[in-house]
Amino acid sequence: MKGAIVQCIGDLVKSNFGNDKWEKTLETAGMSKTSFFTPIQNVDDEKVMKIIESVCKVANISHAQASDAFGDYWVNVYAPKLYGSYFKGANTSKELLLKMDDIHDKVTKNIPNALPPRFEYEWKNDKTLILKYKSKRGLIDILLGLVKGVGKYYKEDLKVTKISNDKLQVIFPH
Repeated sequence: MKGAIVQCIGDLVKSNFGNDKWEKTLETAGMSKTSFFTPIQNVDDEKVMKIIESVCKVANISHAQASDAFGDYWVNVYAPKLYGSYFKGANTSKELLLKMDDIHDKVTKNIPNALPPRFEYEWKNDKTLILKYKSKRGLIDILLGLVKGVGKYYKEDLKVTKISNDKLQVIFPH
């Protein structure tokens, strides 16, 4: 995974729980408490998963709570600073979500070893989208948190439901 993911997790933990909790998270994950990550650095998936599990232990939160917190922080705090240009031109949750596959393709095109999730879209009706998550990482719960974060960003009440390990249903308000 890209270091931007771990950097975002670190920023989230530090801002919500303090720097000492981030250091404890890294140590619990078997890493140095002074570990540093750059946005395009490759970080082993297993290390990232250990960090996520450690956040849950150190902050005493569930995986679902961690996924929702990450999704909210990524979309509403971290990504607008690092990837703000990709938010331009999207005025609704629907518009941004429908751009996500292209965004992942463009952002990672020139980054060696980048394996971002890809997405396929299927419409059940004009308000209901089935978002198919294509990744071997199995992080559909994090995608669920991210989609909820997109709804918050656009101040829209999205109804987001996990329907399988690779599909979400998103019902848009309009």
